[in-house]
Amino acid sequence: MGNFQLIDYLIFAAYGILILSVGLWVSRGKKGEKKSAEDYFLAKKSLPFWAIGASLIAANISAEQFIGMSGSGFAIGLAIASYEWMGAITLIVVAKYFLPVFIRQELFTIPEFIEKRFNTNLKTILAVFWVALFIFVNLTSVLFLGAKALDTIAGTGDGSMIFPLILGLALFAAAYSIWGGLSAVAWTDVIQVILLVAGGLITTFIALDQVTPAGGVLAGLDHVYQVAGDKFHMILRRDHPEFLNLPGIGVIIGGMWVANLYYFGFNQYIIQRALAAKSLREAQKGLAFAAFLKLLLPLLVVIPGIIAYVMYMQPEGTVVIDGVKTVFNRPGGGINYDISYPWLIKTFIPAGIKGLVVAALAAAIVSSLASMLNSTATIFTMDIYKPYFSKRTDGSDLVLTGRIAVIAALAIAVFVAPALNTMPQMFQYIQEYTGVVSPGILAVFLMGLFWKRATTRAAITGVLSSIPVALLLKLLPLEMPFLDQMMYTCLITIAIIVMVSLSTAKTDEDPKAIPLPRETFKTGRNFNIAAYVIMLILTVLYAALW
Repeated sequence: MGNFQLIDYLIFAAYGILILSVGLWVSRGKKGEKKSAEDYFLAKKSLPFWAIGASLIAANISAEQFIGMSGSGFAIGLAIASYEWMGAITLIVVAKYFLPVFIRQELFTIPEFIEKRFNTNLKTILAVFWVALFIFVNLTSVLFLGAKALDTIAGTGDGSMIFPLILGLALFAAAYSIWGGLSAVAWTDVIQVILLVAGGLITTFIALDQVTPAGGVLAGLDHVYQVAGDKFHMILRRDHPEFLNLPGIGVIIGGMWVANLYYFGFNQYIIQRALAAKSLREAQKGLAFAAFLKLLLPLLVVIPGIIAYVMYMQPEGTVVIDGVKTVFNRPGGGINYDISYPWLIKTFIPAGIKGLVVAALAAAIVSSLASMLNSTATIFTMDIYKPYFSKRTDGSDLVLTGRIAVIAALAIAVFVAPALNTMPQMFQYIQEYTGVVSPGILAVFLMGLFWKRATTRAAITGVLSSIPVALLLKLLPLEMPFLDQMMYTCLITIAIIVMVSLSTAKTDEDPKAIPLPRETFKTGRNFNIAAYVIMLILTVLYAALW
């Protein structure tokens, strides 16, 4: 890589060897013993809380955060951190109200819940949705953003290395995840999350130390806050140029809940770790641990974007970097926000430490790729292949099918990823286009979980009508923020499910409704304390940065 020294290459190579070694070591099985579907897809249901929390964050934090969210930090400011901080409280809600139902139903996949609550046809529709979404939005965006970041840090920055880097990241993630399944993914994630947090903090602290001639992390933070104070508001005013992306108070009481409940509650590659827990209490503690880590993440991924903004604007008292305008300005006009994080690494991180920081970035990318691949394979194998194509009753072909599905999904994503090169803010792109399908899916799950009169016909009608509703709201000349579009789409879909259920239901309760006795939602003392502490911290943060 350009401007890499020998020590950087050695550190980066050591990271690669460590992850592959651990991944392959935990993938080994007893001699003569074949992996079962539970071994491969749910890690033998043996994960402790700290592995669940670490793996969830490693799966969640990837190039779309380090690159995309840093870019949005440059463009918008700290307000984009609501995705992380509201995500923390969402994890608590999911742990208390969703996990007890999922784990007691002994699910492999989220679509499997739909089959148990409604029917197989709806499960298949949603399984196909998710496989397509994972491949064409999630996998492609992580591959492209990761390759773009490494290309910028390498010193070329002209895009010539993007496809080879996409291919390299894909092969590295596949090297251990194909063979080991969720065990390999989860246990390597424990290492990856330590590395990505350490690398993120190092980048932030060094950048803050370099932003003013006097130096010093605290002096740098004070300078950034003084000259870019408008970037430190969590709630944007209606006249803010980015209001359509983050609609003021709507991020707290509106569509942000739709985005987060869908993502953390019903997204296979996130919730799969909790399904692999030793017990329900262990799963709940794991999500609480992940929530604490979410509180830290804006320091790693948003503050660097604001620092890059200050460097770009070069107000008085800022270290002047020659050529910074040329780096960020697109040839055809506009600003290339998404190179903020890699530019900071390339400009300020010294040799030796640079190898560690780039390894941390690679860890974020590879861990998410491995998680998405495993979950794509899980849904395809258990929800599409097994019921429709498998000819073996003992399930002996499921693990092989899962491995083939990983290879196929990765191959498609590798060739689609370069097409994303024209997107200005990748994080916003991912949220907006996921938001076309997620409100309807969330509505179906919420009604299926908590309203016993919801019928299968109503659920199918709701989820199929939600996409035209979402597209109509997007196409109408209303200038409606996409988070508001998601909220209204979800509410309209819920209304459709209610109306169809009331007009077609033959009984007061649907025969497949899930009983929810009061003790279902009883949680342990440690989880309750963690939940209250997280809510208190968030209250203070929003009050101070409103």
